[in-house]
Amino acid sequence: MTRPFRHILLTLGLAAGVLAFLPTAYAATPEPDDAMALRGVTEGKGVFLLDFSNPRKTAFYLSIIKQTHQGLRRQGVKPDLILVYIGETVRYLSSSPDPKLLVEHEDALEAVAILVKELAGMGVRQEVCAIATQVMGVNNASLHEGLTVVADGFISLIGYQTQGYRLVPIF
Repeated sequence: MTRPFRHILLTLGLAAGVLAFLPTAYAATPEPDDAMALRGVTEGKGVFLLDFSNPRKTAFYLSIIKQTHQGLRRQGVKPDLILVYIGETVRYLSSSPDPKLLVEHEDALEAVAILVKELAGMGVRQEVCAIATQVMGVNNASLHEGLTVVADGFISLIGYQTQGYRLVPIF
């Protein structure tokens, strides 16, 4: 057997050995879960304060919250989530947003609208602070379906935390 031929056979043999090992290595890695944190938990009561100055970040976190809801359910915990929108974020919740905002962030605003609807369909309560809509010049009648206007988002947070909902900090 020539030296180059032996080298090729050795290389192929090593490659086959590595490839044979890879599926086993991946199969041995368990799927991540939250079993320790959820031990004995049957209901997950969380309240999220959403105060972002960017519609893309808003859409991103709404997507993460949707995944959180699904993750709780998948792991046998009944999700009971509430979103409270305050500050500039309320500008991204209107079906007739500021034209400049629409031109700059149309895709993100569309994503926000879709996620608001999907979260509402999943039973996630979503409240919008009336103080914020007034300050930001957002007509409450233009807010997407599935959103409820409340007098004061901070009062909502205080009330829900007093009722046993845990604040989930997001930045």
